[in-house]
Amino acid sequence: MAKIAVLGCGFGAALAALWCKAGHKVTAWTKFQDEIDAIKRDGENKKLLPGVKLPPEINFTADISEIRGCDILVFAIPSDFVRETAQKAAEFVTPETILLNVGKGFERGTLKRQSEVISETLPNNPIAVLTGPCHAEEVGRGVPTTVVCACNCGFQTSAYYIQDTLQTESMRIYLSDDVIGCELGGALKNTIALCCGIALGMGLGANSIAAIMTRGLAEITRLSVALGARWQTFTGLAGIGDLIVTCTSELSRNHRAGKLIGSGLSASETVEEVGTVEGYGSARSAMELAEMYNVEVPIIEQLCKILFEGIKPAEALKALMSRPSTHEREEYWDCCEQ
Repeated sequence: MAKIAVLGCGFGAALAALWCKAGHKVTAWTKFQDEIDAIKRDGENKKLLPGVKLPPEINFTADISEIRGCDILVFAIPSDFVRETAQKAAEFVTPETILLNVGKGFERGTLKRQSEVISETLPNNPIAVLTGPCHAEEVGRGVPTTVVCACNCGFQTSAYYIQDTLQTESMRIYLSDDVIGCELGGALKNTIALCCGIALGMGLGANSIAAIMTRGLAEITRLSVALGARWQTFTGLAGIGDLIVTCTSELSRNHRAGKLIGSGLSASETVEEVGTVEGYGSARSAMELAEMYNVEVPIIEQLCKILFEGIKPAEALKALMSRPSTHEREEYWDCCEQ
């Protein structure tokens, strides 16, 4: 049995339920006392995880000092609040605590991945990333899924510990040493999920969705390889696996937000209605990174024009379909032939 502390009570509550049922001692923290009160009253997080019953054995708290002494500290919070939360947690973390990021996004302004932000605040701790196709609602209900845990080579022991400790009957964990690729796959797929939602909101069909997903994956991979990832990572759970589930499921907030935008609602109104839409901020970050590294990302570029410049989705579609014809071959394929 491990002592696990989870920061965040959205996806974090789903993971807390999963691991509590597996016999671990779990504390789940949020800074919102009213959220804790509602969970304790209702036995579930009706706002973020409706219908998912949360075991009473989970220690839900708004006192971050109660994470003290945990074996694994899980970050399951929106990207804008990772640094602030890591700073609050630092006082109560020992060098032996393994830090596990399950969030997906970039820090606004710095364009840093979440694990980079966490490691800057807690530089002496091993850090890993857990990602893949795992909607919170399904994880909380124990629906079978598979994910991947990525850890830097220097902390491989931590990766094996995560795999052995957190794998359950309903969550199978694979291992990877490509932290950059796994984390970028999780962050960038949200932008493509927004695009698929927009297409559905416009009334487009399955052909269009398949095209967006396929060419979107090419953009994700192209940009990530430029940032130091390995292209092979995107053929697995952190790439195509996470992309499929986020682009095709109504459980995805990015998917739902895209449909609203495609049907005529403005981006700002959509974010206000849906709540946290990680793909909204990630699109801007992805475009900035693409410009810095001189990487072509036409789908993400048009998404940014819809979100931040107010162009109509139909205009963006026309711009994509009228681009000069090219070859499907990607430069990173060349390494396969060497």
